Amino acid sequence: MFYGEYEHTIDRKGRVIIPAKFRQSLQANNTQALFLTRGLDNCLFLFPESEWRTVESRFKEVPFTKAEGRRFNRLFFSGATETEIDGLGRMLIPRHLREFAQIKTDVVIVGVSNRVEIWSKAKWQEFYSTSKESFEELAERVLLE
Repeated sequence: MFYGEYEHTIDRKGRVIIPAKFRQSLQANNTQALFLTRGLDNCLFLFPESEWRTVESRFKEVPFTKAEGRRFNRLFFSGATETEIDGLGRMLIPRHLREFAQIKTDVVIVGVSNRVEIWSKAKWQEFYSTSKESFEELAERVLLE
């Protein structure tokens, strides 16, 4: 559903243009609502509503009697916001999420199959430069388990 890597900038109101390919995919699937929240590795996760509901139901299964589960769910869901894309293809990223992801101006928007990740350009470059060398090792460990 979402593939590729795109560079954009945040405007002074905290809006970012969502890549046209992603908007087309959302439109083809009749997606109206989007959910934006804290992601892992200091990025933001953007889910179409159908994927959000899947993630939400999975996280609901985490027993609230487990401290780590409570902590994760609090951080994940307290940062979440329902959002939409305006007529010009822009989406507002709330200040608390921009601060979490250390987003100032330049961002990289990455398609990761069922979700979109929004990174500060500096954080993405750091992640990519430290991870690209181990791509084959990761494939072996993750795909062969």
